[in-house]
Amino acid sequence: MTKVLVVATSRYTRGGITSVVKAHESGEQWKKYHCRWIQSHRDGGKMRKIWYLLTSLCEYLCFLPFYDIVHIHVGVRNSVRRKLLFARIGKIFRKKIIVHFHPASERHLVDPKYINQFKSLFDLSDLLVVLAPYWMDVIKKTFPDRNYKMDYLYNPCPIVQRDSSKQENVILFAGTLIERKGYNRLLQAFSKISNKYPDWRLEYAGNGAIEKAKELRKELGIPENQVKFLGWVSGSEKIETFQRASIYCLPSNGEGFPMGVLDAIAYGIPVVTTPVGGIVDAMTNGKDCLIYDIYNIDQLAECLDSLMGSLEKRKQLQENADKLVEGVFNVKNICSRLDTIYSHLTD
Repeated sequence: MTKVLVVATSRYTRGGITSVVKAHESGEQWKKYHCRWIQSHRDGGKMRKIWYLLTSLCEYLCFLPFYDIVHIHVGVRNSVRRKLLFARIGKIFRKKIIVHFHPASERHLVDPKYINQFKSLFDLSDLLVVLAPYWMDVIKKTFPDRNYKMDYLYNPCPIVQRDSSKQENVILFAGTLIERKGYNRLLQAFSKISNKYPDWRLEYAGNGAIEKAKELRKELGIPENQVKFLGWVSGSEKIETFQRASIYCLPSNGEGFPMGVLDAIAYGIPVVTTPVGGIVDAMTNGKDCLIYDIYNIDQLAECLDSLMGSLEKRKQLQENADKLVEGVFNVKNICSRLDTIYSHLTD
């Protein structure tokens, strides 16, 4: 009877990894392989993080002798340091190691501070799981002297409460307001068309550089009533925020496979985004989303304009994206692929 220890951030931590593991937890494979979630990290102060790490290591050591596979979810920066510790201990106990890589961008992988740690962690893996075929190519180019055994597993769409009757003239940005996510480029693009669509507004759902964003709005001359900053949303507030949106925009210059895009198509919201991470592996420009060149502000404005001015086009993108929601991104299909990964590894 194969059993799997899953090492990942806390279920109470914000971020994509937590959302992915919660989705895996809902699948039949979770019970089949007696999966147990070792929660290695939680948001908070330094002492809280240290306490979480120490208690998770104790739990890990207690259960490790009775498990066969260790499925380690790793992000970037300090995450790789923590997960190296778990992987090394797992190898001492001669367990099969899956390293499930959730990068924020290619730049983090080649960061001089962490590249050797990534290599050490990947070297310990019996299987390296990435978020899309795109990342398999990135890793091969980054470590040409290695021949890692790799497979990909898309992040799943969540199961949500869709209600198109609640949609308003809202363009939604959901995520931390940082330069990588492109919150500023979205404001710049919207400023070019905001006068044409005075009944539309931007809504930013996320924490981060909110004050900088407010100053930029003023500089660009966008009316205050056309930009709303919600802060971090969760629970019922997140549901209401996504149900209200008619367009989702992620103008990011680096992603692994953005959960925000998957949230959006799950809610039936047409997406405007950039060709980052695994997006182009699974989505098609002009068919199920609109994809524009990352730093081309005029092109982003044109994409938004084309959707804001055409309900028919928005519906067409949504209907095609629904095929992805029901297909490659369906949580049951993702969990079934994970079942196969576990099975093949033990075989």
